This record gives sequence, structure tokens and C-alpha cells, in this order.
Amino acid sequence: MKIKELGEFGFIDLIAKMTKPSSGVIKGIGDDCAVLPFNRSNYLLFTCDMLVEDVDFTSRDKPYLIGRKSLGVCLSDIAACGGTPCYAQVSLGLPEDTSSKRAVELYQGIISQAKQFEVKIVGGDVSRSEKLVINVSLLGLVKHKDLILRKGAREGDVIFVSGSLGGSIYGKHLTFTPRLKEVKYIVNNYKPNSMIDISDGLIQDLSHILKQSNKGAVVFQELVPVSASARKLEEALYMGEDFELLFTLGLSQARRLIKSKKNKQFTAIGSIIDKPRSLVLFNRQGKRINFNPDKMSSVKGYKHF
Repeated sequence: MKIKELGEFGFIDLIAKMTKPSSGVIKGIGDDCAVLPFNRSNYLLFTCDMLVEDVDFTSRDKPYLIGRKSLGVCLSDIAACGGTPCYAQVSLGLPEDTSSKRAVELYQGIISQAKQFEVKIVGGDVSRSEKLVINVSLLGLVKHKDLILRKGAREGDVIFVSGSLGGSIYGKHLTFTPRLKEVKYIVNNYKPNSMIDISDGLIQDLSHILKQSNKGAVVFQELVPVSASARKLEEALYMGEDFELLFTLGLSQARRLIKSKKNKQFTAIGSIIDKPRSLVLFNRQGKRINFNPDKMSSVKGYKHF
């Protein structure tokens, strides 16, 4: 069987079965970050992301923005677990005809994100490659009480998203701001039961929460906040690369968030139901569209294979 037949998530599931973590690991493969023991108050968060030319960006994009994105996607992973980023290593695969000016501008973009979020760049690697490849590994910390994983959604939870969705490929995927400030507000004032960042599309990423939590969901399309950049509604549901937060709160806390002064930053779009392997989307005409989170190949969203 070829990788494209197995699919991205089928391949990840295969790797997970081959690399079962030791008993000391809090969370291994299957979430936004690996979660490792650290001290009496904190867990260590560990994530990495690889960006590849003609997959995650093009040669026409500004190198500064490419560099900015490369660290930004890892920062978004740390945010999705409720944490604070600390240290990064950056590895570059560079075509040998890359100008030094372009390479420096690329790294300046990385440094700008690092400075904004107080991340220290402490190493990395450089290699020759056919196309530009950037791999960032990032360590962060999260208080034990603040850790949020995908698996905690409960029946009756209200589903929220931050910001607006869709149209990211037209520019936002290079200029987004990781939602670390927003997640700090959420964990300091509420207790989310589950969270993920939206990188592969709202419906597909919600499916990850449902699969991990063994729950179902109902989403109302008319409630989904659509970005002004989106050219059609479906882009807000399936396009991905928004790097917004998708999280669930118990009903009483959800009501409090909706009534708060910060409610304009977060939108309630549906609820969690006690019906595993069920995701129902009601469109604006009231028609229901069914998805099966257990069969990711049938769920619309970005997939590498």
C-alpha cells in the first residue's frame, strides 16, 4: 500500500502503534504537543512542525513571512495546549543557489516571532535540499491545572472558535498571530475541557476532538464566523491554515464567556453530544450534513496524502 492510499492520518495511527510511549509520558502522539513530566507545578510541552516549499508556501512568498509562519505554527500548538513557549531549534534545508539575502530575511522572520513571544532560539541544523524546507522544534511549559488536550470534551459542552475562519490561503496563513494571548485569558478565567488549533479546517479539526473524546457534535453553519477574506462559506469549514482556537466549555462557563466583555473574540458554534462517531452540520437551509470522525478520509479538510 502506498502512503497516499493509507492517508496522512492512517500513517500517523500506524506510527502511534509502533511507538507506544513509556509510562512516564503524559501524552504522546495524537495531540497538538507531546506532554512530558517536568516539575511539581508544570508539564513540559514539546512540538515540531515542518514547512515545505510548494506545500506550505511558494517561492514567490516573502521569505520574512515564510520564516514568521514557520515558528508561528509551533506557537499555535503550544497555545492549543494552554501553555507558554520557551525554547526553539530551527533546521533549514536550503537549495544551494539560495541567495544569502533571502536566507537572512527568512531567519529575520523567525526572530521577529521569537522576540514577540519571548522565545529563545537555541540551535538547529542546516542542510542542502532541492526545495526550501524549514523544521522548527519548540519547547514550552504549562501548569498542571491549565493543560488542555483534545480528549476532554463532555456532553453538553458548548463549542467555541476564536476569530474568524476561511480564506487563509489568500494571505492570512503567512500573517496570522498565534492565539497565545487569547488562550492565557481563557485558562485564567475558565476551564476548557478540550482544545485544538485550526490548521486543517474547522470540521476536520473538530473531528480530532470528537475521536479523542469519544463524543459527537452538532454545528450550526450560520453561527460560524466567516473571514472577510473567504470567497465562499465552505472555506470557513474546510480550508484550514486559520490557526484559530477551537475549544469546548461546560454550559455554565460558556454562558459566562458569552456574557463577558471578551465575547467578541470568541463565537459559540454548536455543542457536544453523547453520540460517539457523529458530527452533524446543519447548513443555512436547515439541511443536515453527516460526517464520521472515525473515518478521517471521509471528512473534508486539508490532508497531505
